[in-house]
Amino acid sequence: MYIISDEQITFILDDIRRNGVVMEDLQLNLLDHICCIIENELEENGDFRQFYFTTVKTFYKTELSEIEQETKALLNNKYYYQMKKSMFVSGTISASLITLGILFKFMHWPGAAAIVVLGISLFSLVFLPLLFTTRVKEKQSLKDKLILGTGTLIAIMISMAILFKIMHWPGANMMGVVSLLLMLIIYIPLYFFSGIKNQESKANTIITSILLIAGCGLFLALARAPHSSHALSVKDTSSYLRSELIYRTERRQTGEFVSGESFLKTSKELLTATDELKSDILEWETGVRFLDKDFESKNALISDGWMKIYFEQNEKAKIKLSELNTLLKKYNAEPDLLSYKQLNSIPEDITGFNRSEEKVLGALGNLVQLQMLVLQNLRELKESKISI
Repeated sequence: MYIISDEQITFILDDIRRNGVVMEDLQLNLLDHICCIIENELEENGDFRQFYFTTVKTFYKTELSEIEQETKALLNNKYYYQMKKSMFVSGTISASLITLGILFKFMHWPGAAAIVVLGISLFSLVFLPLLFTTRVKEKQSLKDKLILGTGTLIAIMISMAILFKIMHWPGANMMGVVSLLLMLIIYIPLYFFSGIKNQESKANTIITSILLIAGCGLFLALARAPHSSHALSVKDTSSYLRSELIYRTERRQTGEFVSGESFLKTSKELLTATDELKSDILEWETGVRFLDKDFESKNALISDGWMKIYFEQNEKAKIKLSELNTLLKKYNAEPDLLSYKQLNSIPEDITGFNRSEEKVLGALGNLVQLQMLVLQNLRELKESKISI
């Protein structure tokens, strides 16, 4: 058995490097493999150099660096198939989660929001990038890669815009409109003029382009123009202001009431707490605490804001709402309220807008209704000649 020396090992390693093998792991693997062959097959007094050069030629066709190129190709293919498998898995999971989340949301079951967020995030941030990575390897020209990259980016923007819209997060409309405009102005023209030149893909390119344009048009039809949004906000604000003016008039006509008696004191506390919460919500939504007739010139408009966002962002508002709910329960439990048939209790779910899909206008309307019910009970007390 031939015993190889340290000098010969160094000679082999240097020769491997001279022949263009750069990867260190591959150098060591080749060195180990060649040394094993020499020690097992070379006679004890054999010619080391001649045997080495004869052996190493069996490893390649033209040059030794071919081994490194083949190794890289194998590694790339390995990663490619791993990514493709991950793409299929992430796509299946995300599609299942999105479907399940929408079902939960439709049925108003708990956990719907978390499932939808997880599903769309997985689809947008994992599946679509993996789809781009695997498909881009199949494209030869830079133009095709650019079209694929643009389409993937726009698809991510559209899916995230839908997520923002479902979750009532700010910026959803802007993100959706921008992504659709990019689709119409950049992606579809690139895709159309690139695919129509190829006779084999011409028909599919035309059909797909028509479907994309129609889809963008249908999606944009759901979005309101800025002028329409402004007009709707003016209309909603006017509606709320009318209700608020009616309440203020009714409160003045009801008159001041003595706050010493339990029921009357609780009524006053409930009205005051409701006024405070209304003012806070108005300030968050419009920038002013009280509306008057020149609200439009001040741009103090009630828009499509969601109450869930307000309470998520404002810890003090949660405390005030909790205090209001406590007062409402106390009000409904008042002995005077329970004793007189003319008086009506107030539904406690009237202030449950932080747990539901409630917009600002609806929440403010509920608060005004609460106050009107309180005043109605006070009027009934007056007409029944109960001391006020």
